[in-house]
Amino acid sequence: MGSVGKEDALGALAEVVRRSGLVDAISSGVVLVSGGADSACAAAGLSRAIGPASVHALHVNYGIRESADRDERVCRDLCSKLRIDLHIERPKDLAGNLQAAARDTRYAAAEQLRARTGSHWIATGQTRTDLAETVLYRLAVSPGTRALRGLPARSGRVVRPLLELERAETRRLAAQAGLPFADDETNLELDYARNRVRAEVLPALHELSPAAERNIAETQAELVEEAHLLERVVLEALEAAGASAGAVAIRADALEGSEPALRRLVLRALAERATGRAVPLGRRRAAEIVRLAALPEGGEVDLGHGVRAICEHGLIRFVGSSEADAAPKPVSLRVPGSCHFGRWEVRAEVRPGPVEPAGPDLATLDADALGEELLVRTWREGDRMRPLGMDGTKSLQDLFTDRGVPRSLRHRLPVVTAAGHVVWVAGVAVSEDFRLGPQAREIAVLTACVLD
Repeated sequence: MGSVGKEDALGALAEVVRRSGLVDAISSGVVLVSGGADSACAAAGLSRAIGPASVHALHVNYGIRESADRDERVCRDLCSKLRIDLHIERPKDLAGNLQAAARDTRYAAAEQLRARTGSHWIATGQTRTDLAETVLYRLAVSPGTRALRGLPARSGRVVRPLLELERAETRRLAAQAGLPFADDETNLELDYARNRVRAEVLPALHELSPAAERNIAETQAELVEEAHLLERVVLEALEAAGASAGAVAIRADALEGSEPALRRLVLRALAERATGRAVPLGRRRAAEIVRLAALPEGGEVDLGHGVRAICEHGLIRFVGSSEADAAPKPVSLRVPGSCHFGRWEVRAEVRPGPVEPAGPDLATLDADALGEELLVRTWREGDRMRPLGMDGTKSLQDLFTDRGVPRSLRHRLPVVTAAGHVVWVAGVAVSEDFRLGPQAREIAVLTACVLD
């Protein structure tokens, strides 16, 4: 009876992984294992779904807690039972905020292992309970709906295949499958805000409704879907207001008559174009910008983090500190696939034809002409391309000048290249050389968005 229960549990975990749609049978990846039940279930589900040879486990032993060595032994036992490779990292001297430094170290080590093994993704064992705790925590400490969209199923190369399971379910399945795991005693320490949400807030909500976590997750999923729709609405509003791709300023009278929510989202989009990073812009500051823009003398609104809105002569424009972010390093982009480039996420999807050509905020290109591997990098002196609809080439520097791209943004905008040729400059121009022709069999759709 025990072996039947074990096989049922392992099969159930594999099915959860398959249903997530985040990995496929011919891919390989890195799974983060901590010693807990959630990550044990992620490792077991992935191993059963795509085969143990395609899964590389990573455990980071920070040596901080008394149970650190015990957790490493648990991970060794787990990976031995699952017959997957285990890689151990023991970092030294975590500086600054301990939790943030540990997280950054863990993901940096995972990315190095992914690159070294030629893998496609990095998987975590985060569950629907983690998502609910994240939403509740951010609801309390971060104003605005954008903060509530955390823990997406996919974020760049990071995937979270267990988000349909609650923590109690992973614990039950881990025990039923005979997976080694241990509890992290620091999860009981109420000095940490997230632990208070776990120990006090979520249990209180469960008393109100057993479906609390499911309802929170469903609400968060709706917020994400609606945010994608709003992004398209904002782009259309910008075009209608004369602030086409690359513009970081808008005439104040172009916003007259718009709903307050649309005005705020348009202003935020312009601020993020100017800085190349996420900019928090709440209702109060958006209203202040609109008020100042209507005054003859204008004024400035400080949005924090070196970003300012300048209102003068009926024009609203945004400026940011050019030293705020270093130029991102080049990264590869598979077709299809996604990558992180500085504070941007660049995605390449492949769809069957026909698809209406678009650009420059969204590029639709001939997938066969692009190939399977692209490079995302910053603008370099001497870069040239043939913009869509033009006969001759033009330097990117001239394109930036013609289309009003601020100097502070030019070295942070994603420039996508194929075999050394510029394919697309996000939000600025698409190359004629890779244009979508009527005979294209498959369409590559390139998009870029600023991450939170």
